[in-house]
Amino acid sequence: MKLHAVIMAGGIGSRFWPRSKEKSPKQLLRIFGDNTMIQDTVNRLQGLVDNENIYIITNKAQKAEIVYQLTDIPKENIIEEPFGRNTAACIGLASIIIEKKDKNGVTVILPADHIIKDKETFHSTLKNAAEFAYKSKGLVTIGVPPSRPETGYGYIQIDDDSASENIYKVLTFAEKPNYATAVRFVESGDFMWNSGMFIWRTDAILQEIKDYLPDLSDGLETIRKDIDTPDFEKTLFNVYGLLKSISIDYGIMEKSKKVFLIKGKFPWSDVGSWEEVYQLTEKNNDGNALNGNIYAEKTADSYIYSPDKFTAVIGVENLVIINTDDALLICRRDNCQDVKKIVEHLKINKMSEYL
Repeated sequence: MKLHAVIMAGGIGSRFWPRSKEKSPKQLLRIFGDNTMIQDTVNRLQGLVDNENIYIITNKAQKAEIVYQLTDIPKENIIEEPFGRNTAACIGLASIIIEKKDKNGVTVILPADHIIKDKETFHSTLKNAAEFAYKSKGLVTIGVPPSRPETGYGYIQIDDDSASENIYKVLTFAEKPNYATAVRFVESGDFMWNSGMFIWRTDAILQEIKDYLPDLSDGLETIRKDIDTPDFEKTLFNVYGLLKSISIDYGIMEKSKKVFLIKGKFPWSDVGSWEEVYQLTEKNNDGNALNGNIYAEKTADSYIYSPDKFTAVIGVENLVIINTDDALLICRRDNCQDVKKIVEHLKINKMSEYL
């Protein structure tokens, strides 16, 4: 059994505006430490997946920077989608490319921008999931036992009776809940956070796509015929433009009868907002996380980022302040999920210089 990895790196991270933009999205930024988030994601796979079996799915705006940042990944493994068509198409495209190399291989699907601290437990979880997926042809997702009633994550309900050690049958998927529902999920004990990480045999996921997303399957079959030929890019462009935009969760995972969950018992965050960055960053005695030349007086429990300008803050609390060379964000920490609305406003008003 050979293990492959697909890293999805096409998003723009709209909740991380103004640092995250189309050409320099969250996954290509140094938010924690010296490496970018995508570099950390690749490094986390070392010792488990060979570099030649790691694939990055991205877009035209980001590809050059990804090639620059990931010098150990073969350039031909960094695949450019001509259009964004959500995760089902992204995963389908990667799967037909991998299948040509290894028909019965097991693929790990990972977002490019997660924080996972315990590499050893992460590897152990992936190995157990891969062995189960290989033998059962099941679709395995990693669920994280919730540590708090988080409203920014989706949830997955599991059957208490395990199908294998630490692997459970999935009962239902739940969208991001309100706070009262999140409390109920956590108290029930049978709801896990949906991490957005998957493990499956390549032939198994392609069969599920054929069963539940036949239009996508037909498009992939057309693309498959031209893999490794001069017509590949032209065919990919023509077919991709006609594909329906749908997530793998909605298109496959919520419908399939072969979905299982393995508990990821390692510290995890999808770093979905500036609030998450605040929570994960070291703070001073006033509860402030400061990055840059900052004067903070009578200020508490705030995240302030201003590496290029002297920034003075007096008499505030529970704020996020992101001061870049061309934009300034000020918001309450409990409103961080709404930052994406700024990006929507900029798009509607054609203010592309800030995107």
